[in-house]
Amino acid sequence: MRRIVELTINGEPRDMTVDSCRSLLDALRDDVGLTGTKKGCDVGDCGACTVIVDGEPVNACLMLAVEAEGRSVETIEGLQPSVDVLHPLQDAFMRYGASQCGFCTPGILMMAKKLLDDNPRPTDEDIRFGLSGNICRCTGYTKIFDAIKAAAIEMEAARS
Repeated sequence: MRRIVELTINGEPRDMTVDSCRSLLDALRDDVGLTGTKKGCDVGDCGACTVIVDGEPVNACLMLAVEAEGRSVETIEGLQPSVDVLHPLQDAFMRYGASQCGFCTPGILMMAKKLLDDNPRPTDEDIRFGLSGNICRCTGYTKIFDAIKAAAIEMEAARS
């Protein structure tokens, strides 16, 4: 059964016509064309598909698109404030070499954004806990942690 879902994606009101059993991940990628959110394991274990729904991180592979009715969804495409300016997390990930293959990066960036929104001065333990649902097979996490801490400092300086 197909259904129209009204929601907000990256600040823009959208309508999607989806099958009632379609995941939010598949709807975002295939129906809306926002392919930055990655399909990793498709069972909620890897975190590559992390998006933020009404301010909370969600594995988009585990959420049905119809469950997004009336909600606000932020994807990796919405993280960058403008075409010419990267989000401090994106910039720090580039400067610190925090991604290698890059497959996990969108999900990790979205989790890191939520972490820094809630905790602007995270410790290593805070970051470890905050990213616990996101798996990176390439970097060993050290550069990811360094980038998140650098972005936190930059974001705090910008708020001052």
